[in-house]
Amino acid sequence: MKTRTDWLVVPTALAISLTVTGATLAESPVLQINSKFQPDPLVVSGTSGGAKSSDCGNIATAPNQVIRVTESLPYLRLSVQSAGQPTLLINGPGGRFCVLADRFSGGNPEISGFWQAGKYSLYVGDRAQGQHPYTLSISQKNNSTP
Repeated sequence: MKTRTDWLVVPTALAISLTVTGATLAESPVLQINSKFQPDPLVVSGTSGGAKSSDCGNIATAPNQVIRVTESLPYLRLSVQSAGQPTLLINGPGGRFCVLADRFSGGNPEISGFWQAGKYSLYVGDRAQGQHPYTLSISQKNNSTP
């Protein structure tokens, strides 16, 4: 007796197609940053942490945010605010940097200074393997000047 399994081919192919399309659509958002970006600060949010263990805490497999700095900027500040033990891992044209919270930044990771033009992948991690809502603030305002 011959069994008929042709009816499984179409749903299986459709499921594979939707899975591949979903993976493509799940790419990290890209923000264009130039010397005149508005509003300042630019604030984005998400969930910190992830399943991937790194030298900068647990992070997601894909960046939480990607920024494209379209022109070199003399000053740019990124700061993360989150519960837990947040970290900020940055992969960019100048290399890979892990930013940890310290007493000067109020317990939240913060980095500032000159940023060269290029693409930066940002991972908001957590040293305690937790996952928490976070806000990432991007600004050209220097808080240390009057």
